[in-house]
Amino acid sequence: MIVVTTETIPGMEIDRALGVVTGNTVQAKHIGKDIVGGLRGIVGGKMKEYEEMFQESRDIAEKEMVEKADKMGADAIVNIRYSSSSIMNGSSEILVYGTAVKLKS
Repeated sequence: MIVVTTETIPGMEIDRALGVVTGNTVQAKHIGKDIVGGLRGIVGGKMKEYEEMFQESRDIAEKEMVEKADKMGADAIVNIRYSSSSIMNGSSEILVYGTAVKLKS
């Protein structure tokens, strides 16, 4: 599955759009990592605990989006976008969405 943030795929022609596909997840770190991350917020430094949480969330949301596109018979997903929001302290929601397309053969 080709997944791009662009509206087109260089060297390929889109035959038709199949529709919007999405992937969504809400993740939280366990209390120990949340405390460590909170302390880093006070004293400064890279907050790797939260970076890991966001990367895991993006991976899960992307996988869900690709699976939905596969079920639609898509060859690619174009114009993907990400959105994130904080649900509560230590947790986040990641939404990824794009247009599932069929490529010309």
